[in-house]
Amino acid sequence: MTSTIHPPEPAPSAADTHLRPLQGILVADFSRILAGPYATMLLADMGAEVIKVESPGGDDTRSWMPPVRPDGVSTYYSSINRNKRSIVLNLRDPDDAAAARELARRADVLIENFKPGSLAKLGLGYEHVQRINPAIVYCSISGFGTTEGANLAGYDLIVQAMSGLMSLTGDPDGPEYRAGISVFDVITGLHSAIGILAALRHRDICGTGAGQHIETSLMASALSGLVNQTGAFVAGGTVPTRMGNAHPSLFPYEPLPTADNDLIVAAGNDAQFRRLVQVLGISEIADDPRFSTNSDRTTNREELRPILVERLRTDTARYWFTKLNAAGVPSGPINTIAQGVEYAEELGLEPVVEVGAAKVPGIRNPISFSAATPRYDFAPPALGEHTDEIKRWLSNPDVTAQLPENSTPTRNKEDA
Repeated sequence: MTSTIHPPEPAPSAADTHLRPLQGILVADFSRILAGPYATMLLADMGAEVIKVESPGGDDTRSWMPPVRPDGVSTYYSSINRNKRSIVLNLRDPDDAAAARELARRADVLIENFKPGSLAKLGLGYEHVQRINPAIVYCSISGFGTTEGANLAGYDLIVQAMSGLMSLTGDPDGPEYRAGISVFDVITGLHSAIGILAALRHRDICGTGAGQHIETSLMASALSGLVNQTGAFVAGGTVPTRMGNAHPSLFPYEPLPTADNDLIVAAGNDAQFRRLVQVLGISEIADDPRFSTNSDRTTNREELRPILVERLRTDTARYWFTKLNAAGVPSGPINTIAQGVEYAEELGLEPVVEVGAAKVPGIRNPISFSAATPRYDFAPPALGEHTDEIKRWLSNPDVTAQLPENSTPTRNKEDA
């Protein structure tokens, strides 16, 4: 696929509802793996021009396989790099380093997740870039911050362990488990995107047009994302522990067995509990003093659970899901990923999109706008696919110049 790189454009007028929210914003993306690329994909979906700067070896996730697409491309890489252009730069090469600095000079946003201090040694730290581009919004992502934790490896699994999440995941008498996804990478990507948008807005209203330096870390995002569990400790002096699939403050709010499969039952308040026991044909227990309030039910969960399970075992998970849903009791089956995507399709959420001319399948951006729509214009780029055209643009002193369309990519798409 070939495309045109445009310089930053004037912000669209409020009356023009056909332009994307971030059209005209140029992002120099020096990040790799997950947190940074996820953030920049969100920005690209909303119209930002994202130039993905890669080393000659490429983003590590290009080699994270299986699984792979039918054309041999890593599905991990593909899932977080649409709507971007790829340029290969060896930042230790003087000419490539100069091109990187010129890209930083022209950008609205620079995002990176190098080891803290690494880009500064290459003349691409915030202080260096801010001098040549005072308007830059510069986002640095780390694992454990830029002071005492700067030298710690910032892998999601390590942060899951060291933040305390793994101490909460698994059965009480069993080993700790990691979450099924790199959850703190994703949360940090979200926090980074939010911070970038806030900094761009601040630049618009501060009166000077100056950008700023944003720092996010997986550890800080983890403690924030643990919300009620970290809150229990800092505000209540309670150290949370593993409870399997149970909730520390609610019951029933967990999988319960039926005649065939487990069903999630999440009666989160007294009214929902009354509807639950009415559907189950045991409405009288709603007035039992052991179960009349959420606090009572949580305290006496070991007495209440077998009463509920006895009734649920009389029919299937699908039967009870239908009955409980009709009564307004939150519940749901435990699906596979395939079933989850299929159910979203049944709900009309249209979760799968086709990206670019190659129609690469991807998951839809989760944000819907009434006056603008996310874009799915460009499939994840091959390594260095746009190197030549971006370098020509960067070497042109006229920053308003546009690259010619349909230029030849530096590598075949099969090399991605």
